Amino acid sequence: MEREIRVRFAPSPTGPLHLGGVRTALYNYLFARKHGGKMILRVEDTDQTRFYPGAEDYIVESLTWCGIQFDEGVHVGGADAPYRQSERKEMYRQYADILVEKGHAYYAFDTAEELDEIRERMKAAGNNAWQYNHITRVNMKNSLTLPADEVKRRLESGEPYVIRIKIPRNEEVKLNDLIRGVVVVNTNNLDDKVLFKSDGMPTYHLANVVDDYLMRISHVIRGEEWLPSAPLHVLLYRYLGWEDVMPEFAHLPLILKPDGNGKLSKRDGDRLGFPVFPLEWKDPFTGEISSGYRESGWFPEAVVNLVALLGWHPADNQEVFSMEELIEAFSLDRVSKSGAKFDVDKARWFNQYYLRKKTDQELATLVAPYFEYENIAVDKEKLLRVVAAVKERAIFPKDIYNDARYFFVRPQTLDMDQLRKKWKEDTAGHIQQLSAIYATLGSFEATVIENATKQYLQQNQLAVGAIMPVIRIFLTGSLAGPVVFDIASILGKEETIDRMQAGISIALQSLA
Repeated sequence: MEREIRVRFAPSPTGPLHLGGVRTALYNYLFARKHGGKMILRVEDTDQTRFYPGAEDYIVESLTWCGIQFDEGVHVGGADAPYRQSERKEMYRQYADILVEKGHAYYAFDTAEELDEIRERMKAAGNNAWQYNHITRVNMKNSLTLPADEVKRRLESGEPYVIRIKIPRNEEVKLNDLIRGVVVVNTNNLDDKVLFKSDGMPTYHLANVVDDYLMRISHVIRGEEWLPSAPLHVLLYRYLGWEDVMPEFAHLPLILKPDGNGKLSKRDGDRLGFPVFPLEWKDPFTGEISSGYRESGWFPEAVVNLVALLGWHPADNQEVFSMEELIEAFSLDRVSKSGAKFDVDKARWFNQYYLRKKTDQELATLVAPYFEYENIAVDKEKLLRVVAAVKERAIFPKDIYNDARYFFVRPQTLDMDQLRKKWKEDTAGHIQQLSAIYATLGSFEATVIENATKQYLQQNQLAVGAIMPVIRIFLTGSLAGPVVFDIASILGKEETIDRMQAGISIALQSLA
């Protein structure tokens, strides 16, 4: 009987969701949908010392914004609920006890202070990588070295302890990674990880394996930072008698800095001017605010498209995908082993592509709040015309606002450096005459303004560059913007003439 495809995204609520986490969730989602399987959201909050209030809600909201849907999980429920590990903690102890009974785990009574003292002593002796392992455990306080009656007495007296896995000496652990091929690790390179803590909570390693087994997870698709833990997890499946239902593993490559040197971090985003989190995040302890893609004007489709191509390569050269097309095209065998460099320019290109797919009405709705925030009154019909005129240069909705602001608020300053370069003795007179011509026009459509202007220029043997850049500066404050005749038409006759007259006055006073 073919195994049902069941995958999970299992973040820890220890802060905001990094772009790499979004990609892991996305790849799991694409894989599940491609194969008609189930996608599960499980929150792994066994480490209560690193818990961040609000992080779980942030993760759910982020993934929802990205269009990643779950069949089961903390926010939707399901047959395997609860999906929050802190609410499942009673069930983990029995599996730790089974490992102890089978001789694959043991009680360790060494205190945190004693372990710290040993590490410091070893560090002073030149050993910076001391581990609790098959060599050192024989000198420690644990149920492998203490007499049985002593162990019993300590347990019955309530003395704090942890349960550690007993890693065998000099064995090869193999796993077939769907991205990296066969991975072989010798157990001499592994330490006796803690499986169950003195506070009654399992560690990630035990809870992860138990939950994946109980939730019938078929494939574990996660970041490569978990690859060193995979041999330990294979041993746990073996020791608990679950080797025949062990999931297949796929460890995803790192997302690298734009220059390729190291893992992409929040600091890189701050330095280079792009977010590394899907949504804005306010640290509940420090109050520090980190930017998010949503609040910075990115479209979720652009973020999903960008993230999908960070490590996965489609069979053809297609770059733009809908979610449905990604599901159809995705396969793990086209995921790279090597890290993927974050390309800021490509990211912006994706956002511009999706911005241009929006209707003028959709863009006007996105831009309107920027004007509202500045208490700038905006006529809806005029805003639609403005959006149509300026959207081609925009990457983000805020770019439209920045480029459109002068349509609603007269510029407070003019680009005097450029004005000085264009200004001649007769410039004021020509613009004065043009404004008089504009005042006589019955229609103020762009084509009517253009025809009247060109006629005047021809009659006076003037090049377009002699007058029009100055008019543009008077209307917009700078040389930027769409076609001057479109600007004038949108501004309207009265406002256009007023700005031309005001510009003449400023120029004559400043350039005399």
